[in-house]
Amino acid sequence: MEWIYILLVFSTFFFMEFIAWFTHKFIMHGVGWYFHKDHHQHKPGFFEKNDFFFLIFAIPSMLLIYFGVMAENDWRMFMGIGIAIYGACYFLVHDVFIHQRLPWLKRTDNVYLRAIRKAHKVHHKHLGKEEGECFGMLLVPMEYFRAARKAIAS
Repeated sequence: MEWIYILLVFSTFFFMEFIAWFTHKFIMHGVGWYFHKDHHQHKPGFFEKNDFFFLIFAIPSMLLIYFGVMAENDWRMFMGIGIAIYGACYFLVHDVFIHQRLPWLKRTDNVYLRAIRKAHKVHHKHLGKEEGECFGMLLVPMEYFRAARKAIAS
């Protein structure tokens, strides 16, 4: 039975990429633009109003873990763990690696990481609410992988 819970953690983690894409495209660049705008039109300071979106994912994760633990570690706990792992990856990839909010991982020759950084940079070239492309975080179009391979080879 434990393998089902492991599968649930991984499935939830991967499903969160779709949820993050959907939230980014239709909420952050929609009704939530008030909070997300300062992420595209950055002003000095460590925190952004955009950091509010952390709660959209953290609260359900914490509640699922809590209620799952209260029910003797049922499926909810494992879904909450999957969301929490995705949140940790999001923080490390988006805030640390891409936006350098902490001075780690400044340079890399890893094709995947370069592709992610390039796709996000293309997303940020659009300053308006309606414009944009590359709304995902961990999955990006193949064109960015090709560009990353080419950049590393040259």
